[in-house]
Amino acid sequence: MLKIKKISAKIAGITVLRQIETEFRSGSLLAVVGRNGAGKTTLLRAIMGLIPLQEGSIEFDGRNLASVPEHGRAGLGIGYAPEDRVMFPTFTVEENLRLPCDVLRLSKAEIDLRLEKALVVVPQLKEMLPRSGAALSGGQGKIAALGRALMAGTRLVLLDEPFQGLAPVLATQYGESLRRLREIDSEVCVVVTESNRSLLRDLPDDTLTLERGELMHDVAGAH
Repeated sequence: MLKIKKISAKIAGITVLRQIETEFRSGSLLAVVGRNGAGKTTLLRAIMGLIPLQEGSIEFDGRNLASVPEHGRAGLGIGYAPEDRVMFPTFTVEENLRLPCDVLRLSKAEIDLRLEKALVVVPQLKEMLPRSGAALSGGQGKIAALGRALMAGTRLVLLDEPFQGLAPVLATQYGESLRRLREIDSEVCVVVTESNRSLLRDLPDDTLTLERGELMHDVAGAH
């Protein structure tokens, strides 16, 4: 599905990613773990086109993403929930969820179907739909951000540090939602970054470790 070929990236002149090479396969749930500053967020932002590559390439279904502008990547079926959530405070949660699909100019029928699926995967969203984005707690914002990522992410879902700061009950619900997603859609690929691997429990099929911008396959963490 998505192939990362020896990519390197800099931020403020400092190399953050060094010759990263890996592949995200359909139907897998992958974890990318590493301490703060290891490059996890930069990796996801590079996939979304928010960080320029110094070298290397990223391919999605054989297509070089360099030819796809950042705002066009959601149209390929890639959903992204950044660590800071970024919910629009003047929109309701439902409007926040529908927004990526509205921008893609999908039909109302298609958007309704995607929202229905998101509510099955994340049932906690249903009671949040009429609330303002500004009325959510930090944990609720992460739950809503997962739902919004699912609205665009029909093929690939990128989740940046989703378990950080979640209360235990919400963390359990979040994990259950990811398992439910895989039961409903066996083809979607989910990539989760975390600095604390214990928060992931037994969720990932495979674990990759980022250390000082370099990626290593964690054989011990694989299932």
